[in-house]
Amino acid sequence: MNDPAQKHARTLVAGIGNIFLGDDGFGVETVRALSSHRLPDDVEVVDIGVRGVHLAYQLLDGYDTLVLIDATARGGRPGTLYLIEADEPGAVEPQNALLDGHRMAPDAVLALLGTLCAGTGAVPPRRTLVVGCEPDSVEEGIGLSAPVAEAVPHAARMVLDLVQAADRPADARRTATGPVMN
Repeated sequence: MNDPAQKHARTLVAGIGNIFLGDDGFGVETVRALSSHRLPDDVEVVDIGVRGVHLAYQLLDGYDTLVLIDATARGGRPGTLYLIEADEPGAVEPQNALLDGHRMAPDAVLALLGTLCAGTGAVPPRRTLVVGCEPDSVEEGIGLSAPVAEAVPHAARMVLDLVQAADRPADARRTATGPVMN
């Protein structure tokens, strides 16, 4: 039996990061790479950059799935891609969830979203995924390091696979919480 709510499920893909801090611009560059691909009509791709507060408010518009793309230091080799189910306990560790409009990591965005939903009655996304890439350097400077730049097309492919899999039944989906690519 078809669920009518599934027909209107929307997905937001958000590139996060600061292009002036080297590999921190990974999310922004991956969203740029996605712009040349055809996506399902119910998928919206946005370059959030450093506007984490804007992202939290945009999520109040109602999305079933959120895919965050960000530089994600987890101890792997630079350029390693990760697919993280953010709803799993400990998947997105709070680091310093401060409300700084120019430096909000995914943990801070999700914390702010929870507060906004509680205050407005809005519903947060049912599923939140993070496509992360192990950075080499997040020091001041424009441009990605070679291993992170090489990971961008692979990350774009991963996102395309994720949004296309959203149309399949839940038991046909697979996610990982460890390194996906070295």
